[in-house]
Amino acid sequence: MANLLGAKIKELRKEKGLTLEQLAEIIGSGKSYIWELENKGVKRPSAEKLAAIAKALDVTTDYLLDNEQTEVSEGLTQEVFFRKLGQLNKGDQEKILDMIDMWSKKS
Repeated sequence: MANLLGAKIKELRKEKGLTLEQLAEIIGSGKSYIWELENKGVKRPSAEKLAAIAKALDVTTDYLLDNEQTEVSEGLTQEVFFRKLGQLNKGDQEKILDMIDMWSKKS
């Protein structure tokens, strides 16, 4: 059986221009751990590690684990955007909403 989780991680990591070392540093693991996830498919990351990987790669854990979903959809991109927006403080959220309003008026 193919290692779809590993393939997704590798593809997303490369799309973001991250090396094995960089992704490992972001999630607090070693390079060999990421390499094994991508290439051997024998390791299953803990929920904590999987969440850290998903966050670093701007996807959801559901996307990484779903063998039926092989491409990042518009809905997933929006979900990640709103998750990031929700993590900002209220003042920063309001600034971003003001910018969106300004861009909308340009159109």
